[in-house]
Amino acid sequence: MAGSGAKTFGILTAGGDCPGLNAAIRGVCRAAHDRYGMSVVGIADGYRGLIDGDCRILRPDDFSGILTRGGTILGTSREKPFKARAREETNDIGEDKVAAIKATYQKLKLDCLVVLGGNGTNTTGYLLSREGLNVLGLPKTIDNDIMGTDRTFGFHSALSIATEAIDRLHSTAQSHSRVMIIELMGHKAGWLALYAGVAGGGDIILIPEIPYDIKAIARHLEKRTASGRSFSIVAVAEGALSVEEAAMEKKERKKYRAEAGAPSVAYRLAREIEAETGLETRATVLGYTQRGGIPSASDRVLATSLGTAAANLLAKGDYGKMVALQGDRIGAVELSVPAGKVKTVPQDHYMIDTAMAVGTCMGV
Repeated sequence: MAGSGAKTFGILTAGGDCPGLNAAIRGVCRAAHDRYGMSVVGIADGYRGLIDGDCRILRPDDFSGILTRGGTILGTSREKPFKARAREETNDIGEDKVAAIKATYQKLKLDCLVVLGGNGTNTTGYLLSREGLNVLGLPKTIDNDIMGTDRTFGFHSALSIATEAIDRLHSTAQSHSRVMIIELMGHKAGWLALYAGVAGGGDIILIPEIPYDIKAIARHLEKRTASGRSFSIVAVAEGALSVEEAAMEKKERKKYRAEAGAPSVAYRLAREIEAETGLETRATVLGYTQRGGIPSASDRVLATSLGTAAANLLAKGDYGKMVALQGDRIGAVELSVPAGKVKTVPQDHYMIDTAMAVGTCMGV
């Protein structure tokens, strides 16, 4: 969708926080303000700010000096207005939440709405574009699972944190001759666990795309023990599941896990490994540490580049797009490309072969 260039735009961050959000805000706002003379409206706490009208003019001082800061100066939430509409939820004054967003957009006289977020955020952006709003998206998530872009900002920072955690677990595993399991984020896609597992020298890597066989894992661990290697590191994505679980319906799987009494996959897996092998096994869940703190240099560069590319699209009036890293260039795809989709690890991805080539077990 192309039209006249934007004069005033709104910007929000939604979904989970991650390193690089402030760098991206700075990239969009500085380029839009300094190069093109646009006015910027900051929207608080994601789509909730649009529903409640919690917005303010951002001035150069607001988006200066934030390149290295973690989190987001705008705040965030997981508000999903279209799901609320489906449930017939309203805001405090009884308005349909989507209607409230549209009313705020018109009241602020925005020419475009720039949304920084993951799958859900960009999907909502796409749905708002179908409601008649001009929208641009930026791909943010530590999971790296957004369709249309080779990499999302936040992924590299989380990868560095996860790899350092695996490095630290090595010494404890070796000292105590234990199997150490580290659970990393990734409900539906295993990019983070795969890359961190390879970077950290993981002996076993388990991802949602490849259901694991506990017998295969046990054989691999017993082989390592027999060869004199008394410890092992297992990197597992939070969404990993066994072959048996993969064959279950969602409700059946949920019941099965509840009956197991383990809080997450790392603890279930630890029980399974001990039962199969007798090896002492411990679980560590890295949790929110993965997406906190300052962005890596790589994420600062990517977020800034995506932000300035968004400003260029604003100036052209080229809306309905998500900026994206494509090979060695920054481009853009239609917002329909990432909407409602998850970019999973292909079975033939070179990183899977890389892991297996150096002796890593992928659970099969």
